Amino acid sequence: MLLVLCVDLDDDLGRKTGFSTPVIGRESVEEAAVALATADPEDSDVNVIFQGLHVYDDLEARDESVEVAVVTGTDGGDVEANRKVGQEVDTVLASLSTAEDVTTLLITDGAQDESVIPVIRSRVPIDGVNRVVVRQAQNLESMYYTIKQVLDDPETRGTVLIPLGILLLIYPLALIGSALEMPGFVLGTTSALLGLYLISRGLGLGDRLDSIVEQARRSLYAGRTTLLAYVVAATLLVLGGVSGVNTLESVEAVRGDLGAPVMLAAIVYGSIQWLAAAGITTSLGQITDEYIAGTLEWRYLNAPFYVLSIAIVLHAVSAFFLGEADVSYLAAALTGGTLLGIVSTLAFAILESWYTDRSGRHNAERV
Repeated sequence: MLLVLCVDLDDDLGRKTGFSTPVIGRESVEEAAVALATADPEDSDVNVIFQGLHVYDDLEARDESVEVAVVTGTDGGDVEANRKVGQEVDTVLASLSTAEDVTTLLITDGAQDESVIPVIRSRVPIDGVNRVVVRQAQNLESMYYTIKQVLDDPETRGTVLIPLGILLLIYPLALIGSALEMPGFVLGTTSALLGLYLISRGLGLGDRLDSIVEQARRSLYAGRTTLLAYVVAATLLVLGGVSGVNTLESVEAVRGDLGAPVMLAAIVYGSIQWLAAAGITTSLGQITDEYIAGTLEWRYLNAPFYVLSIAIVLHAVSAFFLGEADVSYLAAALTGGTLLGIVSTLAFAILESWYTDRSGRHNAERV
């Protein structure tokens, strides 16, 4: 038996008509084709289904054993779509009541739908592929799909677009220092912009930026305090960096040339209080959001105390290297910072255990 299989990888049939798929049988497939043509006459999958019916009628007129069906994927991505097509092909094959070996003839509307061929071939032999595309648009569609695949594949776009973008940046760089005449300036600017765009696409910066913006937008509309905490923490980090550099300059003005350990100690000594404030701010913002969402756990409350403990230790060590503290202060700070972290861990672990046991007993009493 020959199975004429019409492939609609992005599920235009299901999304636009509400037909449940797979569609099996000549009458059902014709109803689906008419429904899709009525919903969207310009959809290329209409031609695919009608071509499948045409092939079915032609083979049936020759007294061949033939069946026609429509299988669809999803519009959620290639992997998910291919998986759904494979499941629907299994359903179609299981519905065929024949003792003959089944082979299939695929009807598609272009290169994109043909990407599912390996999935179908793993289930049933393929006798041929019939691509139904408007003749004037066939080469254009294939070229568009190829370019789209290159831009969507992270590995391919990285190896192709980044070198191409760098090459486009060479021309405007060669204009530096020469007379910027209008034609050269326009071409150089255009080449630079195009090169930067290709490099950004090759690195996927647009997708990352869109993800960050979308996450920030959701946090803003959801009333998440984490977003505000991050903004405040970023400001504190900048202030900490400025304070650390100022401290380093002050120490250099007094001592002259400094070694690397002393330079690092000066930067830490001048910035640690700001960095600690930034860490505590972000941790408190996260704790607040977890509490509002009802997912707060007791161990999360350790974060501010850990940040404070680390800040105490780093402040003492940097002060010792700068000669601002003696060994006694260093020992006391190291001990105090360590104890603070240990005590907070034990305290919140005990509270969590006590609260859990109490909640469990309360629930048992209610039962």
